[in-house]
Formats: sequence, C-alpha cells, structure tokens
Amino acid sequence: MKRGVTVLACVSALAVAGYFAMAKWGIQHESREFFDAARQRSINVDVAVRKDYEMKANAGLWRLPVAIISNGNTVKNTEYSFLANVFAARGYLVASVQQDLPTDPPLVTKVGMPYVGRLDVYQKGEANILCVLNEMKKRHPNADYDHLTLVGHSNGGDTAMYFAKEHPNIVSQVVTLDNLRVPFVIRDKLKILSFRSDDPQFKTDPGVVPTHVDRKSGIDIIKTEFQHTWMSDRGPYTARERIQATLDKYLGGDATSELAPSDTDNLIVTNGAAALP
Repeated sequence: MKRGVTVLACVSALAVAGYFAMAKWGIQHESREFFDAARQRSINVDVAVRKDYEMKANAGLWRLPVAIISNGNTVKNTEYSFLANVFAARGYLVASVQQDLPTDPPLVTKVGMPYVGRLDVYQKGEANILCVLNEMKKRHPNADYDHLTLVGHSNGGDTAMYFAKEHPNIVSQVVTLDNLRVPFVIRDKLKILSFRSDDPQFKTDPGVVPTHVDRKSGIDIIKTEFQHTWMSDRGPYTARERIQATLDKYLGGDATSELAPSDTDNLIVTNGAAALP
C-alpha cells in the first residue's frame, strides 16, 4: 500500500510539472480529422503550436516552420507529445499524423524485397503527409511549407526518410527515432538527427545507417542505451527528458555527438506521467 501511495505521488508530481510547463510555454494541442477524398481515407492529426508564435505569424511578424511527426507501428499519433512540444516551444507548427488505421493490413516482412516489402506502407504515409500539408496550408497560411522537418519513430521514421527521398525540394531536415528499414538520404543541405536504440529485439537493416559520417555531412547519430519502444510518450520519464534536451540543443543549432544530459532546471514541456519500462 505504501509503495502504491509513493507511485501515485510521483505520478501526481509529474502531472503538475507538465501542467505548469504547458502554461509557461502556452502550447496548444488540437485534434483534427482530415479526409482524403481521392483515397476515401480519414487522417487524424494532432496539431501543436505555441500561441504567441501563432499570433506573431498571423500579424506577419513570424513564419512558422513546420514539423510533421509520423507514429510508429501500434503507437498513437498523440503519444509523441514529448517531441511535439519541443518543436512547438521553438516556434514550430507541428502536425502529428496518425499514419495507420485499424482497417489497414498488418505490417509484413519479406526478405529480399525493397524495404522488406513495406514500400506500399511508406507510399501510403507519403500520401497522408501530402494531404495533411494541403489542409494545413488552408488553415495556417503563414507557415513555411518549403522547408519541412520530417520526424518519426520506428516505422514512422522510415516514412519520414522515404518522404524526404521523394520530395527533396521541400524537406530541410529529418529527425528519426530508430528507423530500421529506409536508408538515410545523403544529399547536400539535408540535415539528419537520428536517435538509435540499444535493443536486441529491433535490428536495423544493413545499409540503413551510414557507417562513416563527419560533422560536414549534416548527419548526427545519437547512440542511446534506450529500448526501441521507449521512444514515445510510453517511455520512462528520464529517457524522454534526455531525448528532449538533445533535440532542443540540435534545433538551437548545436551539433551533438552523444546524448545530452538532462537539465532539470530548464525542462522542455513533458507529458506528465510516464509508463515504466
């Protein structure tokens, strides 16, 4: 009983901290549902934006950079708020896209096929993102849709990398959390930040991650001790906190070669209670 009370107290403390952080930054999350008539498909999107930056954009004083987050398999698009809030705190307009529906066929693995047989999955994700961008342009015309940041975890990271490959003229940077199938896109002026897990159950396919990179390549690879499934709001608080700190440093223009230590005096917005590993 005593242990249960202690856990409850910790959860309550985290929830309160999350509440005050949200109030401090003024980040608003709004759930929207778009419809792609061409494919007869609904797309759920969580839109996050910091209200003061949105007001500046509406006044013509700021152009909102745009980040698109794609979920991993079986994870909801709303379970990446710890990432969305870092981008929103930096002045981004963030759209977290639900890439899969319950009616979609399960993921398959076909050794020897391109992307182990998942090309149609990434093409579906590409179409979802294009639809979301078209709808966002109507609702947020004062945003920069010509220099996108694509973000994704696991299968969502592969979707992000595939979209960057197919649309080089509008993608400026990619942030992945343990994408396993689609090779990194190597080209001038494309920045990549990739967090890699230390998880024997999730092996990266050969050729996905470059074997040799330097600071001039625009690629930062962050090796972590985290499990693959920790890289969402379901992960432990300490893992999310450290990923946030590194991502925030990266968005601030600093290259990083190892996972940044957490700065407990200046936390980015978190998601309250964390699921224990």
